[in-house]
Amino acid sequence: MTTTSFDFTPLLPAGLPPAAARWTGRPKYDFTGGNNDPDALPLDGLIAAADAVLRREGRTLATYGLNSGPQGYRALREFLAAKLGRDAGMRCSADDILITSGSLQGLDLVNHTLLARGDTVLIEEDCYQGSINRLLRLGVTPLGIPLDRGGMRVDALEAALAALQAKGVRPKYIYTIPTVQNPTATVMPLERRKALLQLAADYGVPVFEDDCYADLTWSGERPPALHALSDRGNVIYIGSFSKTIAPALRVGYLVAPWPVMSRMLAIKTDAGSGALEQMVLAEYCAAHFTKHVPLLRKALRAKLVTLMESLKEQFGAAAEFDDPQGGIFLWVKLPDGVDALKLFPLAQAAGVAINPGPEWSVNKAHAQSRLRLCFANLSHEEISQGVAKLAEVCRKAFGVPA
Repeated sequence: MTTTSFDFTPLLPAGLPPAAARWTGRPKYDFTGGNNDPDALPLDGLIAAADAVLRREGRTLATYGLNSGPQGYRALREFLAAKLGRDAGMRCSADDILITSGSLQGLDLVNHTLLARGDTVLIEEDCYQGSINRLLRLGVTPLGIPLDRGGMRVDALEAALAALQAKGVRPKYIYTIPTVQNPTATVMPLERRKALLQLAADYGVPVFEDDCYADLTWSGERPPALHALSDRGNVIYIGSFSKTIAPALRVGYLVAPWPVMSRMLAIKTDAGSGALEQMVLAEYCAAHFTKHVPLLRKALRAKLVTLMESLKEQFGAAAEFDDPQGGIFLWVKLPDGVDALKLFPLAQAAGVAINPGPEWSVNKAHAQSRLRLCFANLSHEEISQGVAKLAEVCRKAFGVPA
């Protein structure tokens, strides 16, 4: 390890996030993050795709953008245009799509294009931590809208829009994950989607639709994307291959009207997202995506069942949750006396990693006793053992379960 006596601390600008801890390896029972099922990863297919596309087009790696331009590998964008039309009802072409380095880069591009310090954004009360943290670091106010089993409540959204309008505040966008919401896994019904879009139009506010989990509904069916239901060009859409193929590939995508996408391209100064990943995905997905995803959904649903049964066995009625309609997360409510932020380090010390609810909500008090558990990466045996260990830790610390 390199050591130095030079002190960089006085040089650091104000506002940096807290320092990261040095990585010491994954916990034995890791229910955190968006990690996926390693056994369901289509490794052989990806190997074959890599070999085929590199032999055919590998020399284009000598050119930034693979001779496809700054929006990304054209074959992948063409696959996505067809997929989004088939699955989400969207009307877009390859020229409307921008490939990003994961959906997180898509979030950053939208935020840095539209937002300034002091702005307000409407966001689901319980929501993706990456979205919340990015807004806070930019000095933007995320105003939380409560959810129910149909996702973001449009009555609460309407009240918030009216209250802001009365103050002369126009929010920069409405951020929502309408299909398999993170962390609650709710799916917004069609009529509510239409009502949300009508409110957005009435108040002149664009919609930012995060659709990263939409392929993972257990039924394989989903309502049309908000983007598909709007004819006003006021919806920006992001998606990802992280939850359907592999998160470490870091390939996402963004669909937006050219006037705003052209501004995003101007600040996407990475000389293009990873080219090899795009080539391999395009080659694999064109032939195998529709066969692969149902197998992945089946494997994930089985693990969810194991998790829910383990929670019922170990926690009994102390653990409350809805049976999700898809995805890789379970949003769990423990009794009010349990502080998830205090439970987190105690569980970590016992080898169990959890996501405390307050880190996934703009209403910390509402989420104080909630946990987000990712069930995709662990084996069935590890899920059962991890929940038993978590119950043991929780019982010692909070008397729950009794």
